[in-house]
Amino acid sequence: MYAMFPLRVARVERVTPHMIRVTLGGTVLQDFATSGPDQRVKLFFPVAGVDEPPILEGGLRWYEVWCATPVESRPVMRTYTIRAHRPEVHEIDIDFYDHGDIGPASAWARRAGAGSPITVLGPTGSNSGGADHNPPADAAWQLITGDETALPAISRIVEAAPAHADLRVYVEVADAAERQDLPWVTWVLRDGAPAGARLNAVVRAADLPTTPGYAWLAGESAGVRDLRRHLVGERGFDRKRIHFCGYWRKGRTESDAQVTGTWHDDVEPERATAAA
Repeated sequence: MYAMFPLRVARVERVTPHMIRVTLGGTVLQDFATSGPDQRVKLFFPVAGVDEPPILEGGLRWYEVWCATPVESRPVMRTYTIRAHRPEVHEIDIDFYDHGDIGPASAWARRAGAGSPITVLGPTGSNSGGADHNPPADAAWQLITGDETALPAISRIVEAAPAHADLRVYVEVADAAERQDLPWVTWVLRDGAPAGARLNAVVRAADLPTTPGYAWLAGESAGVRDLRRHLVGERGFDRKRIHFCGYWRKGRTESDAQVTGTWHDDVEPERATAAA
């Protein structure tokens, strides 16, 4: 089951020059649970001038209620991945990539301070869905790839992995300043190249095991599909052992997908950055 959690900002931290970590808190989070390290949630940003977290009635029909709300009073909705969950203190962290004010999520995070309101639609049970990292028990190793949009999920995956795990992790970021202190990660610096190009080139050239493994691929939609084709077609990877998800698509935002009605078909939209 999922529920609306009206929350307030507890604190804000700059993790890197472009990554903003917003800690959200509220006693209502005593009912919040996650199904896996790459747990997705919906964020609802308050309309300008409103100082209360937006609430959508309707229970399981919340999406119908949201669509029926007049645009001028409809809270902007975005999909993100939880970066951290601390149930003992009723807090969750969400990481936002700072693009400036070109998107509502980035603009909100840049201005957020203690007490700023926001609402999270999230799970109330550990089997509520919304998480996909699920390696088979016999997977001898894992390939984990992504860009800034996938970094919160990747961070939780590697932090939760046992010390003896065999993880091959490749993350593309804008430049050296955007790297974070994480185990197993090979950082791929974009340095102005097209999104995903250098990441895919590095993975294609990587010396990967030939034993049964598991792959979790996320990032720009076209690049993720290309990497999956490489694994299946050129490395003989079992397609059933690959989870792949386009967190964003070049030239599109999550709002575009919502308006055109292709939100569910087209995109698992920006979880942390991309078209914020």
